[in-house]
Amino acid sequence: MSEDIKILAIETSCDETSAAVVVNGREVLSNIISSQIDIHTKFGGVVPEVASRKHVEAIGFVVQEALDKAGVTLDEIDAIGVTYGPGLVGALLVGLQYAKGLAYALKKPLIGVNHIEGHISANFIQYKELKPPFVCLVVSGGHTFIVYMKDYGEFEVLGQTRDDAAGEAYDKVARAIGLGYPGGPKIDKLSKEGNPQAIKFPRANFHDDKSLDFSFSGVKSAVLNYLNQMEMKKEEINKADVAASFQKAVVDFLVDNAMKACKLKKVNKIAVAGGVAANSCLRETLISAGRKDNIDVLFPEFVLCTDNAAMIGSAAYFEYMKGNAAPLTLNAIPNLKLGER
Repeated sequence: MSEDIKILAIETSCDETSAAVVVNGREVLSNIISSQIDIHTKFGGVVPEVASRKHVEAIGFVVQEALDKAGVTLDEIDAIGVTYGPGLVGALLVGLQYAKGLAYALKKPLIGVNHIEGHISANFIQYKELKPPFVCLVVSGGHTFIVYMKDYGEFEVLGQTRDDAAGEAYDKVARAIGLGYPGGPKIDKLSKEGNPQAIKFPRANFHDDKSLDFSFSGVKSAVLNYLNQMEMKKEEINKADVAASFQKAVVDFLVDNAMKACKLKKVNKIAVAGGVAANSCLRETLISAGRKDNIDVLFPEFVLCTDNAAMIGSAAYFEYMKGNAAPLTLNAIPNLKLGER
């Protein structure tokens, strides 16, 4: 075994086919992403069956390109890391079966990675000196969590959404005001032209001051009700104001709970992960709140916010160093919880 540990990582949990070569969990030699966004846009969202077929078509080429760009051969790889949940079961199975075939043929360890853990680990790539403990806010189309990372691979979930994920709410609101899919970037862009104070949209109240959970179905429903009422009155809808007011309600909720988590755990560092981490309003608001409370706020670069294999390679490295190889019987778990093995 070489001194440097090279992980070939594969990610196919949703609609990106990605492969990467990562060294020692922090140095990315390649990170190839084949996106299906143009295909799913015309459907208004990801179609699972279509996603699976496109993964099958792309995965061989994507893995080879990752190896070529990294300048390494399969013989030089120390282990194969792969997402096995959570995600779309058909999509997960494509990457998992490919990774299992490679691990078997090459006689290399197979490292199963939780997709959410991968998102958190993206920060280890961006910030080479970052070490636990810290709080992480995971915000994406399918997940919204506040996590306390005690150590590498050791997590305590402090709060999570009780219904829609933040990114899911963005997509539904974007569709309602005619922006299309994907909703997050489009609402973020349109919000810059609107007044975030124009409409008072509610945020969930759990009648528990200590709860760090989220709920976004209420604000989503409030937006839909507002739009229906305006249409019935035949009044003009200012889409920019709707987008900005909706975004403020979501971002304020995320930021408030993130700051509470840092105080609860007495840490001065919060890392953000997931596709919504690319949102400009979330970045600006959280950084501003962090300055007031002397909390360092860390965001990965945009390519590491979306689904990608480099983050899976980082998480796989830390599992590999703990000796946590998976059997070749490893199956996809679409509802895998953070911390489960």
